[in-house]
Amino acid sequence: MRILLIQPPSCNPLMDQVYLFEPLALEYLGAGLKPDGHTVLLHDARIEPDWEAAFRKFQPDLVGLTGFTSHLTIIKEMAGRIKALSPDTWVVVGGHHATVAPRDFNLAEIDLVVLGEGVFTLRELAQAIAQESDLQQINGIAIPAPDGMLFTEPRPYTDLNLLPIPDRSLTKAHRSRYFSEWFKPLASVRTSLGCTARCNFCALWKITAGKYLRRDPQKVVEELLGVEEPNVFFCDDESMCDVKRMDRLADLIAAAGIRKNYFLYGRVDTIVNHPQLFEKWAKIGLSQVFVGMEDCSDARLAAMNKGTTVAQQEQAVTILKKLGIMMYASYMVNPDYSRDDFKALLAHVHRMKHNYATFTVMTPLPGTGLYEQNRERMLSDKPELFDMLHTLLPTRLPLQEFYREMALLYTKAVPLHRSLPLLLRYGLHGLLLRLRLFGRFLERMKRAHLDY
Repeated sequence: MRILLIQPPSCNPLMDQVYLFEPLALEYLGAGLKPDGHTVLLHDARIEPDWEAAFRKFQPDLVGLTGFTSHLTIIKEMAGRIKALSPDTWVVVGGHHATVAPRDFNLAEIDLVVLGEGVFTLRELAQAIAQESDLQQINGIAIPAPDGMLFTEPRPYTDLNLLPIPDRSLTKAHRSRYFSEWFKPLASVRTSLGCTARCNFCALWKITAGKYLRRDPQKVVEELLGVEEPNVFFCDDESMCDVKRMDRLADLIAAAGIRKNYFLYGRVDTIVNHPQLFEKWAKIGLSQVFVGMEDCSDARLAAMNKGTTVAQQEQAVTILKKLGIMMYASYMVNPDYSRDDFKALLAHVHRMKHNYATFTVMTPLPGTGLYEQNRERMLSDKPELFDMLHTLLPTRLPLQEFYREMALLYTKAVPLHRSLPLLLRYGLHGLLLRLRLFGRFLERMKRAHLDY
């Protein structure tokens, strides 16, 4: 079969200029399909918007689409357009939103929905379609139908060690385009899936039924040896949960002579409880850790079921600074913030003396406890607003003022003298582009109240 895998365009292309990660999920799917002799084309519509031209030229038998909640409308429109161009082409949808809310894809123009890890599911689907066999015998799929979707038997989550190494040749033409801030070019590598925490705003631990799935460190090293990029993002939900495993991985990377700059997710309490692990990783290239600080109030952190404290935040900042590892500090603004709450958060960030801080809005994403608790009082169900930058919950402040306060956080949180060394990593040309981009971002933030 001829199979076209499409990474949809972003609902907010402006953010593609801040970070653009490789379509790793589709590279995994491609690697799983090729052994059966399928011809696979991966099209990244974020970089090449004219996916229809690629479709016409390739003339696929099957198209695979993936996306998050914010892609929902985009995927539906793409599926409709594919069927208009070629009614006999199979349209299969998978990814995060398909897993947590598959019924949203119960449409005539979508043939199949894949739930959970799709590598082996899509491989079986392609075989069944080619042989015209019974699709209902394949576990882990949903079949759209006018009277309600038909769900087959659930598929247990795949052992990560059974998955193939992603086929990065599928994105060869664009490898230099994938980046995050100054990490460019950047490759993404997955070493685990799921998380040991139980935050109520996150669905990732629920997707794996609460299990923390791990890849064998030796398999991760095998993959790293084939990665050409000097920068690597460990795109795990949380990389350092299993301390012993990551300690062994660090040893194996060092023994293999691999030298790269690493960027990963780490929890505050993991940093505080295991500073020696981060020290070891700093020696082999750990440059940056994305840390979900979330809030400056112990009460609000507890309400999120975050499992960390403000005191631990302070310790984590100290530890990473001492090790020379930059903290990518991320805070989550509660829509219920008052003016005093915004001031308190700003004061807290100043005390932390971050070199880099970012702010999102607490968003009730489908599949989370937060969503179930608040779905009846949400301001909108427009998929493109599920971007962590728009509030979907009522705000204490007038909506326009809420977004002005959000913009102020970005302008006042990190003083120029502290952020300048990082900005200079872009080079002069990159710095000027970054400043223009920041200005456009702030203008959009101030006008976000009009997006409803």
